[in-house]
Amino acid sequence: MSDQIRSTKLKFKGDKPKKKRKREDGDGDRVGSSSRQKLDDKDPETWVLPENVTELRGPTFIMHPSDPSPISVNYNTTTNRLVLHPLDKDKSDEDVKLLDRVPTDVAQVWVTTRVAGSPTINLRTGTGEGKFLSCDAHGIVSADRDARGPQEEWTPVVFPDGMVAFMNIYEKYLSVDEVAGGQLQLRGDSEEVGFAERFWVKIQYKYKKEAHEEEKKRKHELTAPTAIDETSTNRIYQAWGAGRSIVSVEDKKELKRARKEGRLAEALLDRRAKLKSDRFC
Repeated sequence: MSDQIRSTKLKFKGDKPKKKRKREDGDGDRVGSSSRQKLDDKDPETWVLPENVTELRGPTFIMHPSDPSPISVNYNTTTNRLVLHPLDKDKSDEDVKLLDRVPTDVAQVWVTTRVAGSPTINLRTGTGEGKFLSCDAHGIVSADRDARGPQEEWTPVVFPDGMVAFMNIYEKYLSVDEVAGGQLQLRGDSEEVGFAERFWVKIQYKYKKEAHEEEKKRKHELTAPTAIDETSTNRIYQAWGAGRSIVSVEDKKELKRARKEGRLAEALLDRRAKLKSDRFC
């Protein structure tokens, strides 16, 4: 009778034996890398919430949790006007939570662009000829400009809960305002950020990933050691032959001439000083 201990695990006919994997050092790191791999496997077109202002780029979906129905900021190409569209009117999305909603019409999509290194962004319509969202000094918000200027610049503020506020060039905030008859419209003259000034914003995952890669590259460039060209450095600074610099024939001539001119200048100064002293004697 064999002394070998048999496994008590049930096996079924036809089951292929699993290969044992040796545990190696750093397996804990692989768990983290596997979770990152899952994130990388996410569909690039997935709509996600931004975590910081640098991620606000590309196609953008802007919503507001208004009551009784949440709304999205749309652009009507027929009337060339902004429209606050009640999301509950979309029958296919009426049972979907607000943060799970995605745009179902191109009229709901804006394109966010920014100048590199600038904290401000521009919001351009994703339909038609591409009009920029702007706000004048009176707080009137429109989307009828073909070119961008100061009034088309917005500074986004991302809050810890993920909501976003948009500040214009006049340091006033974009808000949802109720007017006569219960109609809603966008205004740009709020002094403070409250419920009316907070929006849910969604971007596509590929642009969020792009922002992370750019930030990682920027940090690497800041912390990376300065590259030194050893050949040029040696040519400029290094001396050979027990500390004596080796130079070309032309350089030797220049040095010799400089020394000669230096001696002549010193002799001239000495002669002038002697004549001056003899004059006063």
